[in-house]
Amino acid sequence: MSTPYPFTAVVGQSDLRLALLLNAVSPAVGGVLVRGEKGTAKSTAVRALSALLPKVDVVSGCRFSCAPTGPDPACPDGPHEPGPGALRPARMVELPVGASEDRLVGALDIERALAEGVKAFEPGLLADAHRGILYVDEVNLLHDHLIDLLLDAAAMGASYVEREGVSVRHAARFLLVGTMNPEEGELRPQLLDRFGLTVEVAASREPAQRVEVVRRRLAYEDDPAGFATRWAGDEHEVRARVVAARALLPKVSLGDTALLQIAATCAGFEVDGMRADIVMARTATALAAWAGRTEVRKEDVRQAALLALPHRRRRNPFDAPGLDEDMLDRILDEFPDEEPEPDPEPEPQGPDDGPEDGGPDGGPGGTPPQGGGPDAPGTEPQPESDSADAPQAPESPEAPQSPEPQPSAQESTGPEQAAVRAAEPFRTKMLSVPGLGEGASGRRSRARTAHGRTTGAQRPRGHLTKLHLAATVQAAAPHQKARGRSGRGLVIRKDDLRQASREGREGNLVLFVVDASGSMAARQRMGAVKGAVLSLLLDAYQRRDKVGLITFRGATAELALPPTSSVDAAAARLEQLPTGGRTPLAAGLLKAHEVLRIERLRDPSRRPLLVVVTDGRATSAGNAGGRTDSTPRELAGHSARLLQAGGVASVVVDCESGPVRLGLAGVLARDLGGPAVTLDGLRADSLAGLVKNVRTAVAATASPNSNRRAA
Repeated sequence: MSTPYPFTAVVGQSDLRLALLLNAVSPAVGGVLVRGEKGTAKSTAVRALSALLPKVDVVSGCRFSCAPTGPDPACPDGPHEPGPGALRPARMVELPVGASEDRLVGALDIERALAEGVKAFEPGLLADAHRGILYVDEVNLLHDHLIDLLLDAAAMGASYVEREGVSVRHAARFLLVGTMNPEEGELRPQLLDRFGLTVEVAASREPAQRVEVVRRRLAYEDDPAGFATRWAGDEHEVRARVVAARALLPKVSLGDTALLQIAATCAGFEVDGMRADIVMARTATALAAWAGRTEVRKEDVRQAALLALPHRRRRNPFDAPGLDEDMLDRILDEFPDEEPEPDPEPEPQGPDDGPEDGGPDGGPGGTPPQGGGPDAPGTEPQPESDSADAPQAPESPEAPQSPEPQPSAQESTGPEQAAVRAAEPFRTKMLSVPGLGEGASGRRSRARTAHGRTTGAQRPRGHLTKLHLAATVQAAAPHQKARGRSGRGLVIRKDDLRQASREGREGNLVLFVVDASGSMAARQRMGAVKGAVLSLLLDAYQRRDKVGLITFRGATAELALPPTSSVDAAAARLEQLPTGGRTPLAAGLLKAHEVLRIERLRDPSRRPLLVVVTDGRATSAGNAGGRTDSTPRELAGHSARLLQAGGVASVVVDCESGPVRLGLAGVLARDLGGPAVTLDGLRADSLAGLVKNVRTAVAATASPNSNRRAA
């Protein structure tokens, strides 16, 4: 087993270390969600935390880590006889992003359950993590149904496995820690609320601190055991402080003043529900215990608010997380603390002499003799530069040929217009891909999924997960006499088992191709266009889609945002989008064809939906090339038919306005093989017909019956 990096050797990241230690002191706080860029010690700090937890006493041979003094009465390995247990270190169990439901909660042997009536249960990761740490790296990429199971188990302290009326329950109390990079997508607000605390981390911009990160990392890689030995004293002190704080926790008093401060803070920031109040109360109590005090003070409530509230104020994916600290101070000043009496409880020894409230500057740490840098809690060893992730400046537009773009059929190139703000988003109509897919779980198009309504039965391929009971009985019934059945129960063989086929919804790749040329540059018009795209992005967020953004203007088409799960990144690029220049429609469509071709190789099961936002004009070939005798309109038609031939589901959002309409967007929609919908018709509450399915070449080859149903 490799030697883990010491927790106290992490440089900087005081809030991260404090949040983890507060959960170690009081697991009832509800876990930690760590958000931040790559290379910021997220995983390093979490993996190092398990070494600071006290050892646990378990029943020998129990797969569910029951305590000898109070075993779980419903333990599948029970009942346990009284007797001495065995001490072992607290476990740190890691849940992979691609884990199955059975790997998480455990698997029940359906064949033995039906034939023998035996609950043969193989424990999952929730059982392994009981009384330890469950760590989910990239939690935002975990399937929604797994996150729901995980958070339900964390809230109830138990895991339930049910298969066709046969159920198993076991205890599952663990410290839940999730890490994520917001660039790869956000968690739903409902799931964010289930994490007790959240911490934003970023790499230090101080050269001295970055030097210390590199120095310690290189020392660790040269001699992991020796490096850990040099930090063993600090590790022991923090471990002792955690034990002392746990012992002091039941004695901490949460007075009426502190409760009023908590309630006023949550009400002042308009936090939904009551979970925030409860988490803040538990966190403030843990902070007091960590500081060695028996009463909660205003500074504890303030620190608890900074850890427990920022993620609960995020109501949609485009809201920036955070908390107004000036407003927080004004609220807390309305309820001043009473004069504290001298605390009779001695403060437990810690590895540092920081502020007694255990705040960001008073976290654990300490520099060993060989140290030479600041000891603020940590950046990840080997920090990476953010320069690659910085937003790219838009390309310079073509040289202007007229002072202002004129929205006419024969468009001129105009100067670049400043970016305009998007109009207010609205609820859009449902756009979906026809047919039955097999992509990642989501909420847009029909697909074969592990969860959903049962549509049939089939022989299982691999491990049976969803039994179709009626089909299984039907397969076994004709063979009962030949198998010598004598009792009341059926004689079931493995070949009789049938897997339930289920139909649900999948998430798609929604690729936006947005016309940013001069014909779209009228400020009021472009604001409406951005508002429509923003509305579709919100819809994509709710339906668990990946999104990408292509813009075309002047002479080129640009991939402004490669396909990603981060719809807020797409919204940010959209907000900064300038307009002006000619309309290279063909270049935009060919760029979309190339992006979809590459994405099909990366993720062949995720079906694309192309959304082209334009008035249909084409005044420039741009970098699309083609025959010299072809007009820009002909090149655009050829590019659209190329996408249709590839089976790409498409929809055109017609942005043409004014009393005279040329209908060019409708022509483009016919070339793409999909419908056209106006900006007004895109609204879910408009009187226009509901767009339920996008017609593509794929739909054209379907059976007559399926075509009749689609129509």
